[in-house]
Order: sequence, then C-alpha cells, then structure tokens
Amino acid sequence: MPNRLAHETSPYLLQHADNPVHWWPWSAEAFEEARRRDVPVLLSVGYSSCHWCHVMAHESFEDEATAAYVNEHFVAVKVDREERPDVDAVYMEAVQAATGQGGWPMTVFLTADAEPFYFGTYFPPEPRHGMPSFLDVLEGVSRAWTERRAEVGEVAGKIVKDLSARSLAFGGDGVPGEEELAQALLGLTREYDAPRGGFGGAPKFPPSMALEFLLRHHARTGAEGALQMAADTCEAMARGGIYDQLGGGFARYSVDRDWVVPHFEKMLDDNALLCRTYAHLWRATGSDLARRVALETADFMVRELRTAEGGLASALDADSDDGTGRHVEGAYYVWTPEQLTEALGEEDARFAAQYFGVTEEGTFEEGASVLRLPQDAGVAEAGRLASVKERLLAARARRERPGRDDKIVAAWNGLAIAALAETGAYFDRPDLVERATEAADLLVRVHFDTSAGARLARTSKDGRAGANAGVLEDYADVAEGFLALAGVTGEGVWLEFAGFLLDIVLDQFVAEGGALYDTAHDAETLIRRPQDPTDNAAPSGWTAAAGALLSYAAHTGSDAHRAAAEGALGVVKALGPRAPRFIGWGLATAEALLDGPREIAVVGAPDDERAAELRRAALLGTAPGAVLAFGTPDSDEFPLLRDRPLVDGRPAAYVCRHFTCDAPTTDPAELTRALSR
Repeated sequence: MPNRLAHETSPYLLQHADNPVHWWPWSAEAFEEARRRDVPVLLSVGYSSCHWCHVMAHESFEDEATAAYVNEHFVAVKVDREERPDVDAVYMEAVQAATGQGGWPMTVFLTADAEPFYFGTYFPPEPRHGMPSFLDVLEGVSRAWTERRAEVGEVAGKIVKDLSARSLAFGGDGVPGEEELAQALLGLTREYDAPRGGFGGAPKFPPSMALEFLLRHHARTGAEGALQMAADTCEAMARGGIYDQLGGGFARYSVDRDWVVPHFEKMLDDNALLCRTYAHLWRATGSDLARRVALETADFMVRELRTAEGGLASALDADSDDGTGRHVEGAYYVWTPEQLTEALGEEDARFAAQYFGVTEEGTFEEGASVLRLPQDAGVAEAGRLASVKERLLAARARRERPGRDDKIVAAWNGLAIAALAETGAYFDRPDLVERATEAADLLVRVHFDTSAGARLARTSKDGRAGANAGVLEDYADVAEGFLALAGVTGEGVWLEFAGFLLDIVLDQFVAEGGALYDTAHDAETLIRRPQDPTDNAAPSGWTAAAGALLSYAAHTGSDAHRAAAEGALGVVKALGPRAPRFIGWGLATAEALLDGPREIAVVGAPDDERAAELRRAALLGTAPGAVLAFGTPDSDEFPLLRDRPLVDGRPAAYVCRHFTCDAPTTDPAELTRALSR
C-alpha cells in the first residue's frame, strides 16, 4: 500500500489518494518509517478548496518523475489543515518566523523527530519569479541531509528551541476596561479605509470579528463612528464581487482593496460569521440591505453546504471546469457580455451589464467580469431584476459546479448554528432554526464521544467521526452555537450541552494566569503546544472560549466560568489597544463583560402572544452579549427562570446585570428601552 490515504475521511487527503507520491497521513508510523529509512519527512499541508494546493498537486504530486524522487528520498506526509489545525499552527509559526510569510500549500521538511529545518509554501515545477523549482528544492534538501547532517540537526534544534522560548505578554492582571476599548476603537479608526470600507490594503478579508466589536461598542456607548464604520464596510462588501450577487454567500477574501475580485472559494466559517454580522447590523439599524444579505447568506449555507446528515460542509472550491476541460478559478461565477446576451437576450443583457458592472474589458481574467453592484448602477425595477437574476442563476446552474468539501468541522458548524438560529428568529424563518437544530443534533450524535467524558471530535464525514480530537475552537464555537440555540428555542438541553463542553475547557485547556491552550492537556505532543489568542478567519479558540464562558456564567451564575472568562480576557487588555484588527472577538467579549452581560428571563406560556412579543423584544435587544431564557414560571429548563413569577397573571420580562435586577416589565416597549440603555 504505497499511498496510504485511501481510507482517510478528509476529502482533501482523498484527493491525493491516487497520487504516485507514496503519501502517509500524519501519524507516528510515518515518522518511524523516516527513522527506519534514515530520510527526512516532506510535510505538505493544505485544504480542499485551496487553489494553489490544487495547482501544486497537478504540477508536482501527480508528476511521475517528481513523485519517484520524493518516494526515494523522503517520507511524504499529507495533512488537511482543517482536520489538524494544531499541526498546521505549529509549523506555520515556524514558516512565518523563518521566511516572514506563510500560506498554503505549506511545504516543510522535518527530521524523524518532527523538527523542521527547511520551509516554503508553493513551489513551481520549474524556476519562476525568483522561486526555485520544487525538484531543485527536493534535491537541495536531500543533499543537505546526506552531506551536512550535523548542520541540519543544528538548524532544526535551534528552530525548536526558538519556538519553545516564545511566550505571550498578558499586560498584567485585570480585564480590559473603558480605556483599552476606546484605544482599540481609535486604532481601528486609524486603519479604516473610508473610501472603500474595511481595514488595510489588499488582499482584503471580511473583518467579521472587528465588526461585531464595533456594533457592540456602539450599542453600549452610542459611538456613531463605530456604527458608521461597520455599516459602510458591510455595504461595500455586499455591493462588491466578494459577495455572490446571484446565489448569496461570500467568497474567502478580495484580492483588491475595492472588494471587486474575490478569491472564489466559499468557506462555511466566513459565511456563518458574516451572516450573523449582517443580522446584528439589521438589528441595530433596520437596514434593508443587511436583512437581505443575512437571509441570502443563510439560504446559501443551507442550500449549498447542508449535508444529508444535517450538518454543514466546510467549503466550495474556487476552481471548476470552464467548459473546455480546464479547471479555472472563478469559472462558475464570472460573466462576459456575450454570456449575458446568450442567457438573457440583448436588451436584458445590456440592463444586467450596467446593473452588475459587467464590461467589455472585464474586471477579472480573459475579458470576464465578477458581478457586483456599482454605486452608479441606479435603481432597478424589482420584477425585471428578479427575472434577470432567475435566468442567470438557471444559466449558471448548467455550468460545472465547484467541488464541495463534505467534511463537517465542529467549530464551523457551531458558528453556523448560532448564525442560522438568530437569523431565523429575527426574520421569522422557523426553517432556519430547524436547520440549526439539526446541525446541533448531528454534533451531539456523531461528534460527542460519551465514552471518553463527552470529548468532541474535530470532524466527521458521511455520519462517521474522524479520528482527530477537537481543539479549543471546537469546544468554544460549538458551545457558542448551543448557547445561541438555547436562547432562540427555549430548550435548556442546549445550555446543558454547552456546560459539558465548557467544563472540559476548564479542565483541559486552561493554563496558569488565565491563558488558554489550543490543544487539550492530554492531546498529542507536538514540538510546541499551540497557543494563539489572535483572530484569523474565525475567532481564536482563546477569545471564543472567553465569550462562551462569559455567556454560560450569565445563564448559570457560575463563578468558575466567569473567572475563567475574565482570566482569558487579560490578553485582550494587552493586545486590544495595539492590534485591534486581530483580536476583534476578544474586544467584542470585553464589551459584553463591561455591559454585564445582561441576563434576561421571559416567563409566559409558549402560546401566549404577549409572551411572544416580550421574547421578540429580548431577542432584538442590542445589549452586548445579553443572554435570554424563556419558559413558564414553573420551568426547570433554565436557572434564570427560577423564582420568576408572572406579574398580575401576565407574561413578564426580568433584566439583571451586575447582581442588580430591574423591576419586571410586561411591556415589550419598556423591555426594548431597558436593553438599549
């Protein structure tokens, strides 16, 4: 069995199961083989929707001559970064430290002790743009291994020592307060791209976590500048090519500053976070655009990513067949004027070209354009626009669809559960709440290993759990999703499941001084235990855990969970004023801490319209991080419902914060006012 990937659950690994390279999955056996043969390990890390991963695979890993050289001189190990974020994080830190940059595919050469000594990302099949060819790299590494082994060992030892010596500065004891959050807002304002929305230059990523901080900061302080930055960024993204103007949903990032040309892969975590952001923007402003984008993104996730088991798949590829047998990035999404005419006829094609910014010269490659909504497109007649979009969608459906990574990632499904549950509740879409509940059911049924103390599996596929243990972000994001689902459905079982997960966080992930590790105390030992509080495409496990711990403490009154949340937020006090773009979820959690967070209990019969109005007012309240419990006065579903009677026989809402409660109210308008104070 020269290639050992055929029985893996990762679609990315399965894509390489027929390579002539004799791939191993990450395993102790692979490193034992390297030790037995006295050869280095070639570690290749990527993911299924990564464009350049596919390119390097086609150019090098499918090439017989290159594969033969790899097989003779190396043990080749292939890793899906979405299955093993811990392995990815450790070696990406080494790559970035050594080269000043990183990315995927990640190519690292290791000793049999898993110590890295040479790094890179994509290597072309022949020398190009100052890069050596992949075969040149392989030959150079092999020569160094055989002729300068002592030097290789010294380099590897120094790298591991340097990584081990790295530590985080927490900025002293205490949680972030008014001063740190004001400094973070000022920092974001300085980096804000006012003409285009967003922060910094190209490439531009949707700043979901920073936007949540801005919305919460506005809700708590009334700072109009914070709301304006959030609203303008959301509008710029929604009008840009990064947003799928026909099918809904967001691409990974924009290659330019104006959000025109995306990197076309569509990821579940991005869309879950953005769906929730737009829903929260609508809650704050009533924006029609925010409502439309939140619903379209939720519908995209359900339509395009939902699996037969009820979970949500990880991603859609950037590439697909362009109709000529070539796999081309963006082929499914872009349009030429001729393609518009073919789909719509000349008159409607002219209308669509103006409305969606399709030009003769194109905004992408080979004269094609990415659909967007230019500011000068004007107002379109709704019926005509709907007809045009329907026909373009039908024409697009005849193209070859991008591949889908059907792997279920626990953390990303947790984010999606929160987004679908809240969007469904805000916009009276019970079907979305049902989809959220089904995804939560899948996580409980398949990802929980109750025989091992309710440990969580990182991934599953086709209803079968993968072998890799959940990391901190899995426990934190799934808990976040379950807490949101509990508030929307009034089913306390989701609060209980969140508690199971967060107890494991307290037991397995917390270090001294409030720090958190990304892997459990009893997880596989790597050359360095990963620990990163900064946001990447999604909230870091560290800050996501802080948020979930804080919400759970608000629900239950648990001092242990609140203390752990406050301990974890110490790093936000240090990093928030200096790097607010990269710790947005920590800042958003700090906003919730400063506001309380509010604890809302709504008591009343499920079929009582007056109770439903109070419940809706509570759901739509903008108080940062507020938690909601709903049920009858005699319910034991939620701790917050204890000793909460009806008021004069009428449904009532109780709002508490900082151990102080307002007088109960039976008036939804008064509840709304209370939650906006």
